[in-house]
Amino acid sequence: MVRPYVVAHERAERRLRRLRRQRRRTLWLAVHGIDIGPRVIHGVRVVA
Repeated sequence: MVRPYVVAHERAERRLRRLRRQRRRTLWLAVHGIDIGPRVIHGVRVVA
């Protein structure tokens, strides 16, 4: 048996890692001149 708060914490960590990976990938692509389309900047959706 696993406590629910442990499972919730692990899920939150996985989500955070996924978001960080997406941000790093987006930044890497931008540095290399590749625009990947609509994105959110400071909570506002920006379209190129």
